Amino acid sequence: MAESTVFEQLLQAAAAQPDPQRLLFVFAAAELPADATPVQRERFAQGRGGALEPLACVDRRPDELSTFEALVAESRTASPPWQVVFVAGLSGRDGRPPSDQEVDASLTAMVNGVRRGEFCGCLTLDAQGQPLEFC
Repeated sequence: MAESTVFEQLLQAAAAQPDPQRLLFVFAAAELPADATPVQRERFAQGRGGALEPLACVDRRPDELSTFEALVAESRTASPPWQVVFVAGLSGRDGRPPSDQEVDASLTAMVNGVRRGEFCGCLTLDAQGQPLEFC
């Protein structure tokens, strides 16, 4: 039996929670800041460094997702090319899922956090579903 991926483990954990969950996704790409130094520009040209810029965000129920590959395929039709996805869970209460307002507020907070470089509370995956560590 194949070992489950981090994404599959996330789906299983979300589905096992007593209250309904929403999974929140912020897709981002590395960009070179306008005020980058020559050293930063060289690193960026080598595929390293840059600033992460959120491109799109979406929320899904765990049962709306099957595999990371399916999420990637959906995202590729709906957003510009991305390199990193930040994932967080949002729990409902008393058997009810989170409200649309709670989801919107949480996605906005995630997008703003990515812009500030504050994303230690998120699962971070590359486009192949491999975990990334920034913190």
